[in-house]
Amino acid sequence: MSERWDPAAFKERVDTLLRDFLAEEAGHLVRIDPALQPVADHLRRAAGHGKRLRAAFCYWGWRAADQPDSDALLRAAASMELVHAAAIVHDDLIDDSPLRHHLPTVHVSLETALAGRPRARAAARSLAMLIGDHLMALAGQLFAVSGLPAAYLARARPMWARLARELVAGECLEILSTGTGPDPDVSMKVVRYKTAKYTVEQPLLIGGLLAGASPALRAGLSAYGMPLGEAFQLRDDLLGLFGEPGDTGKDGLDDIRGHRPTTLLATAWQAALPTQRQHLARVFGRRDVGEEQLREVRELMIELEAPQEVEHMIVSRVREAVGHLDGLGMSRHARWALTDLARSATDRRT
Repeated sequence: MSERWDPAAFKERVDTLLRDFLAEEAGHLVRIDPALQPVADHLRRAAGHGKRLRAAFCYWGWRAADQPDSDALLRAAASMELVHAAAIVHDDLIDDSPLRHHLPTVHVSLETALAGRPRARAAARSLAMLIGDHLMALAGQLFAVSGLPAAYLARARPMWARLARELVAGECLEILSTGTGPDPDVSMKVVRYKTAKYTVEQPLLIGGLLAGASPALRAGLSAYGMPLGEAFQLRDDLLGLFGEPGDTGKDGLDDIRGHRPTTLLATAWQAALPTQRQHLARVFGRRDVGEEQLREVRELMIELEAPQEVEHMIVSRVREAVGHLDGLGMSRHARWALTDLARSATDRRT
């Protein structure tokens, strides 16, 4: 790979690597028993989407420490995408989301495949949970067999363990907070631990640790990664409610029906008058909410300036993140790539 950052070429490298890795693992499952074919099919397709941002942040954490392009590092970086694939399967299962990337989610698709069998829904959900578990295990496997020296891997293992712990903690916090009184502080903690850390900060730090980055560089990467990760999830929250399903590939009513503790909903609640809160309370958490109620909630949130406030939070965090790149002593290629990734992660339609 040339010094110049080419996101499309990088994505193609990661896509090819993951496609081959998961196809091989799917083959192992089918050889155990042909009945595992539906599971193998979903495993093969599990990491088929995305911009490969997590792999890219890991890669540039490595390159920021003046390490060269490396196929072994690429395999380690690609493992971050399997963490994300596992998190998506589990998240969709927990939220009972019907769509992801314009396609039925894993548990919904498996329920269709099992139609006519006893307890098909429960079986499909159980299979989806196990697929998510296996993807997380495969992430660790791909990292371990990446081909990097054992001493390099040892430097990053504590951060890998922290990533897994905090991802689970964030998901648990969201579950425990769902349906409770909206609280901006709680919502931001969920943002931080469920998404922000494993999307940006921790992949960067894993790449830096693999490369032997100095404590000062790692501190700078963390200062860049934390606000950018938060901005990434805040953008996702905005798209979740104000994006169109044709663009986002997800149901725009998910967050309302699930009464999830998003920063957008908490910001609206905090700004609302008592009568406006009563209106929101009648809608949040109802499974029968339709497009008309969605339109009304959108209008009320705009009136309360909640999306405008979240947009301001995104812009200020991106500015803060990029500002931390100054003075880190990294190459201009690394600085340019991380600046471009900040834009790509937060200025997106889907």
